[in-house]
Amino acid sequence: MDRVTWLLSLLISSLTVVGVTSSRASVEAVRRNLLANGLGKTPPMGWNSWNHFYCDINETIVKQAADALVSTGLSKRGYTYVNLDDCWGELNRDEDGNLMARNTTFPSGIKALADYVHGKGLKLGIYSSAGYYTCSKQMPGSLGYEEQDAKQFASWGVDYLKYDNCYTDGSKPTIRYPVMTRALMNAGRPIYFSLCEWGDLHPALWGSPVGNSWRTTGDITDNFDSVMSRADVNVMYAEHARPGSWNDPDMLEVGNGGMTKDEYIIHFSLWAISKAPLLLGCDVRNMSKETLEIVGNKEVIAINQDPLGVQAKKVREDVEVWGGPLSAYRFVMLLVNRNIWPANVTAHLEDVGIPPKTVVQARDLWEHKTMETLLETNISANLDPHTCKMYLLTPIA
Repeated sequence: MDRVTWLLSLLISSLTVVGVTSSRASVEAVRRNLLANGLGKTPPMGWNSWNHFYCDINETIVKQAADALVSTGLSKRGYTYVNLDDCWGELNRDEDGNLMARNTTFPSGIKALADYVHGKGLKLGIYSSAGYYTCSKQMPGSLGYEEQDAKQFASWGVDYLKYDNCYTDGSKPTIRYPVMTRALMNAGRPIYFSLCEWGDLHPALWGSPVGNSWRTTGDITDNFDSVMSRADVNVMYAEHARPGSWNDPDMLEVGNGGMTKDEYIIHFSLWAISKAPLLLGCDVRNMSKETLEIVGNKEVIAINQDPLGVQAKKVREDVEVWGGPLSAYRFVMLLVNRNIWPANVTAHLEDVGIPPKTVVQARDLWEHKTMETLLETNISANLDPHTCKMYLLTPIA
């Protein structure tokens, strides 16, 4: 076949494997469906305080985290959000109904903290809840104060809002979350909106006009079973991910000490191909060389940040094969052995949408090596327990 016909068949096949119609008009409509704030055209990257520090957070730690993103070079890799989670505020609002930074831990205030973070070339994120209190019950939520809080966040220079789902009035998230969406749109500053609804009412089905990303799962914990179970739930909504609208299986645990290096590599690989937000949850001030090598892998980050914005799917069970299309008619494939015994895996190129008889070049993204032999039908690997192989597949016309 000629090159044009070959490229067209390649594109149609890649869109079919992720459940997207091959109609050109439909594809274009999907890709244009961005939230009006214009943010999140690729998944956000940065750091969040919760997984490591929980409520034990203060402005010094946040500033040092911002410093660390810069000094380690991670900011240049795309990690630009510095996000406060719960417990940053006082228990009560001031006499005018405004949220207040906790004086004992954030004495300089959020505006000064935002100025510091912005001075590093980074962005500041903050946290609230679509309820009367946040989940810690140590500070007020924004229910009933959406317009006031959104304007206050904007005046402080906030760039990202994580919006939780605790201590509500019993109404559905589909009622409460759009109120904050409208408030943010009227606040006078573009603010990335992360819906932390825990997947309760399947936000992937309604979240696209409301937020830039939405949690598809309950909270993650620092163990392999938790990582895999969240990936299993998250992949069910793969067809709903697109630029400006991302599925979120929760923040990264890489570097917190509960898993092996190989398990953390699987964790990071799955989040990358799933186009999930890459929000570091460890103490970035004290990362090991091993942790930095995992989260700083430029080739794997590039998969997550690929502009096509198609979330990979699980295409084979047992010893798992995950994959999907990338921009420039390339593909990604991830082989995962989640079992406790070794496995010899053979994955078929057609499983990830590559047309039959297409010759591809494979690059191992963790070994940083391009395979010398071109592939036409399948790829094989020997995997130890809880290890993976991740390949960038480039068709050779």
